Amino acid sequence: MKIEELRILIYFINESPIKIWGLTSRQRNVRILKSAGVTDIAKDLTVLPDNQSALLLRADYLFDDRVIRYLVQSPDVLLKISQAPTDRFVAAHVSPEKATLAVELIKGGSVTDPISGVRTETLETLSISFQQRLLKFEPPFVLPIRPETQRVLERRLFDWSYKGVTDLVTKWIWPRPAQWVVGQCVRFGLRPNHVTIIGLLLVILAGALFANGWFGWGLIAGWLMTFLDTVDGKLARVTVTSSPVGHYFDHIIDLVHPPIWYALWGLGLGSASLGNSDLALSQVLWAILIAYIVGRLVEGTFQLCLGRYGIFCWRPLDSYFRLVTARRNPNMILLTLSALGGRPDLGLLAVALWTVLTTLFLLFRLALAGYVHLRRGPLRSWLKDVNQPQYSGSLAVKLFTRHTDDK
Repeated sequence: MKIEELRILIYFINESPIKIWGLTSRQRNVRILKSAGVTDIAKDLTVLPDNQSALLLRADYLFDDRVIRYLVQSPDVLLKISQAPTDRFVAAHVSPEKATLAVELIKGGSVTDPISGVRTETLETLSISFQQRLLKFEPPFVLPIRPETQRVLERRLFDWSYKGVTDLVTKWIWPRPAQWVVGQCVRFGLRPNHVTIIGLLLVILAGALFANGWFGWGLIAGWLMTFLDTVDGKLARVTVTSSPVGHYFDHIIDLVHPPIWYALWGLGLGSASLGNSDLALSQVLWAILIAYIVGRLVEGTFQLCLGRYGIFCWRPLDSYFRLVTARRNPNMILLTLSALGGRPDLGLLAVALWTVLTTLFLLFRLALAGYVHLRRGPLRSWLKDVNQPQYSGSLAVKLFTRHTDDK
């Protein structure tokens, strides 16, 4: 029988009251499974009909989302992890007649022989380390939940939710303050959409301040918005509260507002030209807009036609370039430095120049990727090969993955 024809029932073992980011392991797993289309919870495994299977989970362990989704799609499997002083079974997806034996194994009972027809997997044998959505390589985890490790597990889950390949501000400046703010959001019951709405209001406020020439105040509002843009995504992931509407709402805001900000910045300069140059403001703004759109189209073309993943994950060079590529945060650095130097016009000129150069580089990388694809076939992300000898001791591995930490 095909997996999609089975009705999967969830059965929890050894539940824990300890909350990680406001959720017990059971509550977190129920949310993950609901997003995977599995909602039925079993109380008795002795009455499962033939068209059902049992997904057994120890609820005193913190499971990586990817592990849960893998188990849903993989019948007849036991998951074993290494835990001192001995290995331990923590989950299974089995047919009704094998559920009782699997429960005994997971509870650490007297069953010692393998269950016939059920394979044993470990975290090391699961091929799910590459996270396409988060642009990163990170081995999956299943960790015991104990009172003394609650904060450690929250830190681990927060770090897991963070993108691996991103800009330098998001990667190195925002993580620790964002973790604290996410904790406060959980404490006061704020949801990701609440944070996104606040961010939208700050987008409007920053734009209005730019248009009136109040660049300093506008930058404060703008930087606060970029910070909250990090917070809402992490809050959604650690509390498993993301929704399609919220996801698209957040991404549309991110996509649309940067060129609008630059145009309003130009309006706030109060001149038809930039400083003492002969460059017309309209020319600079058109250069930014066209280069920005072309750059985004390059990224979309690569993912749709060549890599099935982001262009910044193709080779280590592309991941390094993502740190400073002309997206909002690196451009905000240019605008901030220019405002502090009393020459906001030069900031806009710098944004235009860097956006054009970035787009030219992306066009070159797209052309090269197309050539390699024609000559060698499908492109493979370097993040899928971090275990290979050529990346041993690589700075890129240290910067963009958790590989060295988990070896």
